[in-house]
Amino acid sequence: AVMNFLSHFLALLIESAPWLLFGFALAGLIKVFVPQDVLTRHLGGAGFGTTVKAALIGAPLPLCSCGVVPTALGLRRSGASKNATVSFLVATPETGVDSVSVSYALLGPVMAIVRPVTAICSAIVAGVLVGRSESPAPASEPGTCCSKAECKEEPAAETGEKPSLRNKLWTAARFSFGDMLDDIVLWLLVGLLVAAAVLTWVPETLLAEWGSGPLAYVLMMLVGLPMYICATASTPIAAGLMAAGVSPGAVLVFMMAGPATNLGTLGIILRELGRWPLIAYLLGVLVTSALFGIALDYVSDARGWDLQAAALHQHESLSWISIVSTALLAVLVIASLGRELRARIGSH
Repeated sequence: AVMNFLSHFLALLIESAPWLLFGFALAGLIKVFVPQDVLTRHLGGAGFGTTVKAALIGAPLPLCSCGVVPTALGLRRSGASKNATVSFLVATPETGVDSVSVSYALLGPVMAIVRPVTAICSAIVAGVLVGRSESPAPASEPGTCCSKAECKEEPAAETGEKPSLRNKLWTAARFSFGDMLDDIVLWLLVGLLVAAAVLTWVPETLLAEWGSGPLAYVLMMLVGLPMYICATASTPIAAGLMAAGVSPGAVLVFMMAGPATNLGTLGIILRELGRWPLIAYLLGVLVTSALFGIALDYVSDARGWDLQAAALHQHESLSWISIVSTALLAVLVIASLGRELRARIGSH
């Protein structure tokens, strides 16, 4: 059983490594080349268009549910409306360029498309529910967050000289494979280990029996709500659940609820934005993801799509790209864990 577990873990790692590296790199480029003032300028209105724009802007950004809170509050204090802030808060942690690429590798093309579409729609629903009721943005400073990568500000250049392309690419690489990887490395490993454990020790008949229908949607909501796990790290767990028999729709609910909700985030939203935006946030995430989950299960059954068989089996053969990517990712992960260990030792 242990060897089977290690085999599943290694297969998951090899399958996801090229897409993880690609997603991290793209996330770094977005971080460096999309200025903060661009976001602020486009999120100031209170209409439907602003809500949609906030969802579309937030969806590809590499922020998880804890790190997106101070970013969104900073936008709010810079003039973003409540509906835009809530829309941004929902869309951003549920998906991103890194998680979509890994979704394609581990869950197949259908789930890689449905995931960001669901995230954007749930964000729009939440923003619309907040409505046009708008109070002035608070004057106090944004609170702190738990993520180094997402709150770290680069020092402003005093000389007036613009950074060179080479410096920008280096900054993107440091963010992607340094700060960002440091923030999610433990959750990423947990996700791969849990997925391997599900594939090894959870009987397929058990998940096949209880993994579909209304009870499965509710169960995935209850599992996802209190968790703090980023969209990328939740993907291997989702792949393990789906390959073991949980319906694609129920897995979609988990992938929406897990990254977008945790108790800390919900508490901050309640304090900073109020009770109704919090309710709208939860309704946007849970109700919309459940509706999309039901629709996905219905369409896949009607069309005869075997999405569960597609999970973890997108690329059967080992290529040199997979091997090199796995080796490189392993080196980066070990370096990240080393930095975390040194930081912990230094703090004591």
